[in-house]
Amino acid sequence: MFPFILKRIAALAPVLFGVSVAAFLSLSLSPGNPAEIALRALTASETPPKAAVMELEKEMGLDRPLYVQYWRWLGRTLKGDLGHSYQTGQSVVSAIGQALGPSAQLAGASILLALVIILPFGALSAAMPGSWVDRAAMTGSMIAVSTPDFCVGVVLFLVLSVQMDLLPVAGYGSFSNLVLPAVTLAVASSGITTRLMRTCMIQSLEEKYVITARSKGMGEWRVTGLHAMKNALPPVLTYLGAQMGYLFGGAVVVESIFLWPGLGSLLVDAVRARDMYVVQGCILVIACVYVLINLAVDMLQVWLDPRVREGAYEG
Repeated sequence: MFPFILKRIAALAPVLFGVSVAAFLSLSLSPGNPAEIALRALTASETPPKAAVMELEKEMGLDRPLYVQYWRWLGRTLKGDLGHSYQTGQSVVSAIGQALGPSAQLAGASILLALVIILPFGALSAAMPGSWVDRAAMTGSMIAVSTPDFCVGVVLFLVLSVQMDLLPVAGYGSFSNLVLPAVTLAVASSGITTRLMRTCMIQSLEEKYVITARSKGMGEWRVTGLHAMKNALPPVLTYLGAQMGYLFGGAVVVESIFLWPGLGSLLVDAVRARDMYVVQGCILVIACVYVLINLAVDMLQVWLDPRVREGAYEG
């Protein structure tokens, strides 16, 4: 396993390098002068003096060639220095650290809820193809796939918060605040994944080892849950890993609806304010989280699937 992990980490190095370049260019190639934008925020003046702008450009290193700026920025980034927000003066690392916890809570809760939907409905649909359970699960998954996140969020918001007054309208700080955004994202994530789970389960149930287990008199529920499901899980977990990376930074609309202070909200606010150091930091952190989650999913897949494990050890 250890050589496999080293090999995967080595393969991720070019990806992370590309991400760092993209994050840097988000500042360098964006419209407007970063020094002028910073002075506008600091002085509350729409037209800061040109001399002050030029002095800040020199201080920020913007008067140097682009490749020099990149290497200086990369060196600071590797030391944990992502700069400071133009708007608040707060360290970007501190701002992202405050947003990372809420994003992790929301993403983790959403994936757990999605698994509660995916595993039973996907397995039952595969075990009873053509039954009312199968038709209901596939209809529900199609509705979930076809409905945008914000529509699910607005419906839950109106029904459970406004009409029934069961849950808080929005905010952060308690378990009840987490329910609506987590359910919204779980519904969106479970649509395609339930269908994927059904397909993988049907393929697993047709394998020879399942037929052998049945011929030995093993119960159907044990065959389905112990043998077929374990071998159907790796593709599903791979897809959920990609979803987990998306949920960390891509759930912008849901975070905005429920006023959830995660990375998505921080990124949107920074883009609106053209606070480019914060934008850079958010892009970099979201990409790194996405890459690390996919590495963890690859390791889990190796552990679950003996065929993948053998190929990993041989490699």
